[in-house]
Amino acid sequence: MNKKFALTIHGGAGTLLRENISPEQEKNIHAALRAALDAGSNVLSSCGSAMDAVVASVTVLEDSELFNAGRGAVFTNEATHELDASIMCGKTNGAGAVCSVKHIQNPIQLSRMVMERSEHVLLNGEGAEEFARLQGVSFVSNSFFSTDFRRQQLEEARLAGKVQLDHADKEKKFGTVGAVALDINGNLAAGTSTGGMTNKRFGRVGDSPLIGCGTFADNHTCAVSCTGWGEFFIKNVVAYDVAARMRYGKMSLRDACHELVMKKLAEQGADGGLIAIDKDGQVEMVFNSPGMYRGSVVMGEEPFTAIF
Repeated sequence: MNKKFALTIHGGAGTLLRENISPEQEKNIHAALRAALDAGSNVLSSCGSAMDAVVASVTVLEDSELFNAGRGAVFTNEATHELDASIMCGKTNGAGAVCSVKHIQNPIQLSRMVMERSEHVLLNGEGAEEFARLQGVSFVSNSFFSTDFRRQQLEEARLAGKVQLDHADKEKKFGTVGAVALDINGNLAAGTSTGGMTNKRFGRVGDSPLIGCGTFADNHTCAVSCTGWGEFFIKNVVAYDVAARMRYGKMSLRDACHELVMKKLAEQGADGGLIAIDKDGQVEMVFNSPGMYRGSVVMGEEPFTAIF
C-alpha cells in the first residue's frame, strides 16, 4: 500500500493577468478550486480510489460557471455548446471519453460510463447521448450551459472573425478543467473536460477527449491532464509523451513536464500547460502562459490554489 495520496487540479491556462481579474473574481475562483480539491481529497482521505477522486473534482469544476466545461462552457459558431471529456485509469489502462455532447450535465461522469460499461473508448455526439440514455443519465437543455459572459465572448469573436484561439489574440484564455490523483493503494487516474473553443466550427474537437493527448494515466509512471491550444497537444501527443519520457527515457516527472511545456511546446508557439502526478506522489503544475487556474493537495499538507 502506498499510504500517501495526492491530488492536483486545473481550471485552464491562458492570458490570466492580475489587472484583468477583480478581487471578487479572484476570490470566487480560489473558492471554486478549493471546493474541487475538497471533493477529491475527501474521497482520497477516506481510502477512496483515484478514479472516484478525479470524477468528484472534475464534476465540481464542470458545475461551476467560472470555467469552460459543463455549465459555463463557451459557445460554438452556431451559438450552441458542445462538450468533450475523457478519463483514464492508471491501474487497468482503461479509458473512456465523449465528444460533442450537447445535453449531458457532467461529461466526465459519462466518460467513466463509457470506460466501465461499454467496449469502446470514445463516443461522439448523438451516439454518445444515445448511450447515455441507455445508462439512465438525465439530460439537460443545451441552454443550461449558457452564461452571459460566454455569449459576450462569442459576439466579440464573431466581430473579430476568428475563433478564440487565434494566435494573434492576446486575450486568449483556456478554461478546460482537469484532475489527476494518486490514491493510498498506489493507483493513478486522470480526467479532463472542456467546452472547446469559442466560435468553433466544423465539428472541431480538441485534445481533451483524446487519450494520450489531453489525458493519460499509467501506474508505472504518471497521470496527466492538459490544457491549452488543443491542436498542438494533439500533434505532440503531450499527455502520453510525459509518461513515455519517464518510462523509456528515465526522466523525472519534473524534467519530462518542463521539457515538453517550456521547450517543445513553447518553441512551436503553443500556449498552455498541464498537471501531473507520478507514482511516488510528486506533483507538477507546469504552464508557459501568463497563468493557469490550479490547485493541489498532498496527504499531510495544506491545500494550495493559484492563478498567476
